[in-house]
Amino acid sequence: MTAAPLRARATVVAAIVTTLLAWASAFVVIRAVADDFDPGALTLGRLSVAALALGIAQLVHGAWVRPTGRQWALLGAFGISWFLVYNLALNAAEHLLDPGTAAMLVNVAPLIVAIVAGSLLGEGFPRWLIIGAIVAFCGIAIIGAATATGSLSLLGVALALLAAVTYAIAVLLQKPLLASLPGLQVTLIGVVIGVVGSLPWAGSLVGQLAVAPLASTLGVAYLGLVPTAIAFLAWAYALKRMPAGRLTITTYLVPVIATGMAWALLSEVPPPLALLGGLISLAGVALTRVPSRARVAAAVSR
Repeated sequence: MTAAPLRARATVVAAIVTTLLAWASAFVVIRAVADDFDPGALTLGRLSVAALALGIAQLVHGAWVRPTGRQWALLGAFGISWFLVYNLALNAAEHLLDPGTAAMLVNVAPLIVAIVAGSLLGEGFPRWLIIGAIVAFCGIAIIGAATATGSLSLLGVALALLAAVTYAIAVLLQKPLLASLPGLQVTLIGVVIGVVGSLPWAGSLVGQLAVAPLASTLGVAYLGLVPTAIAFLAWAYALKRMPAGRLTITTYLVPVIATGMAWALLSEVPPPLALLGGLISLAGVALTRVPSRARVAAAVSR
């Protein structure tokens, strides 16, 4: 392998790692600021910061491709599903669930993406992709059992599953958009749509910002800048360069990382089941990277 492909592959890996670390931290920070910001205000605050950062990046970058009518329809559905409904559902869920359980439930999404991408996007169903997905989800389920508070809210579970469904829908909408539109532009438009949709909570945001502790306000700014602006750009970069099903499977690592962050930052020592679940999840993600015979044969012929 020459230097150029190696650099390209390393850049994709770096984008994936950035996304996973940022999204894992989001579960912890959302829970930390839940007492000071309601779901709608947090959504608007987070997305407003992200829109500002992405808007500046767009002005500096300068590249803009005019979307077609069909692409605008896809962009609208993408922005509503991921940046509006997903954020509202996840923020509300974390008022009722601990971060580990919320992350576990949201990570039903990669299985949905892998199955739908295999049929609608023509990515197929590699054997190791399916086996790895099942193994990884078993690990996530064990983490959820170990980190749950002991009494799950039915509404919280329903909201987290709604976030998972809208996450999966958004990935499947985003993949074809990235074939002809820049990742920065797609992300910016989606975030702006989310901001417009969350404007009804503007009054709540202003009122809660006035009384919230500085740490919580900085937490909202962090959520907008890192897990939204930076992480979604990194995600778009990786998604444009690899299959949607295979990329989303890597997000099974998010609850594992989130558990480690909670351990380090909040002095919450994971129980043995959580550690076991983390190892199983890592093994499942590794299995998804096992090449199929067809891929190996194609690589040898090339």
